[in-house]
Amino acid sequence: MKKPMVTKEQVQEIVKLYPTPFHIYDEKGIRENARDLKKAFAWNKGYKEYFAVKATPNPFILKILKEEGCGTDCSSMTELQMSEAVGILGSEIMFSSNDTPEGEFKKANDLGAIINLDDITMIDFLKEECGIPETISCRYNPGGVYEVSNGIMDNPGDAKYGMTKTQLFEAMTTLRDLGAKRFGIHSFLVSNTVTNDYYPALAKTLFELAVELKEATGIAISFINLSGGVGIPYLPDQKGNDIFVIGEGVRKVYEEVMVPAGLGETSIYTELGRFMLAPYGQLVTKMIHEKHIYKEYVGVDACAVNLMRPAMYGSYHHITVLGKEDAKADYLCDVAGSLCENNDKFAIDRTIPKPEIGDYLVIHDTGAHGFAMGYNYNGKLRSAELLLKEDGSVQMIRRAETSKDYFATFDFSGFFNR
Repeated sequence: MKKPMVTKEQVQEIVKLYPTPFHIYDEKGIRENARDLKKAFAWNKGYKEYFAVKATPNPFILKILKEEGCGTDCSSMTELQMSEAVGILGSEIMFSSNDTPEGEFKKANDLGAIINLDDITMIDFLKEECGIPETISCRYNPGGVYEVSNGIMDNPGDAKYGMTKTQLFEAMTTLRDLGAKRFGIHSFLVSNTVTNDYYPALAKTLFELAVELKEATGIAISFINLSGGVGIPYLPDQKGNDIFVIGEGVRKVYEEVMVPAGLGETSIYTELGRFMLAPYGQLVTKMIHEKHIYKEYVGVDACAVNLMRPAMYGSYHHITVLGKEDAKADYLCDVAGSLCENNDKFAIDRTIPKPEIGDYLVIHDTGAHGFAMGYNYNGKLRSAELLLKEDGSVQMIRRAETSKDYFATFDFSGFFNR
């Protein structure tokens, strides 16, 4: 079962300084998970985790991960700037963008980041922006559907990312002719897999591609980036991934494919966001209203602005009523926010212990793609982010927005600055 990281009594103290709703992150859990990931791939001497900043773009989180040896995976100017601000520089950054705006390749190159090209047409654009760096990576899309032992996982052929094999081989040789000396392959094919088979299967695909590339062009790949895709169990009775089993599975394929081809020095990189952070963040909200019409409604002070995934994807996030963890979950209801949109619901036809107005609810697994996907529809303001530190204290790592923040980009005769 999923457990809240804070008790009702702790929340009652926290809200004296930081009212609900707020996202809270577990520093101890984040650090332990990062260490386990590093151990799982310790067999590869060049292994590096590049945390996907888009999942949880907060400099305090990035600093924790930096201390645990992680770099960053960036895909925009502001993500590059955030990495720079916390001292993550050079090859500690992987810049994987698509449809890249002007100026971003130059910024990445100025920082010494590893640039990962999404398309062969970006070579000329990169050359004009900042020249061709000595280290470069290309993103691969095999097309079609992608399968592992337990069935079809996703359909890369419908994804906008990456190059075909023919394009990738041509891009690599073109980049070599333009002066590149160190090459990498990157691929992201499936999102949020809850299976230990995905990473080893993806690794085999990319390892075989690297061997074929070497045989066809003479280019020896220096690093292979497995990107993200390793997910978490959002359902309370769902079995999660075992990162040690995954790491061992990748090692076996590496020994089978890469070593005999003379590619046994190739580094393995990952870009995990959801796996790294999602279980270690929770959204805490308060019940402020109830409604009894054709269904029972629990109205809370959070809304889709704070967590978009249930409204956008119909995603399941487990909910705990603090102080009633052991009570029977027999109250059938929808848990809803206050947006003027009917999909603004954290749960539909969910049974939970019956809450009362004033009760605090914890929405689980919001540490990645939670606050990050927030927006200001209906003029709603984004919440604070808090860090539950290893010593048990709570630190605010992002203040809640105010109306002044919302109006800051307007210029209306000073009216909004009063």
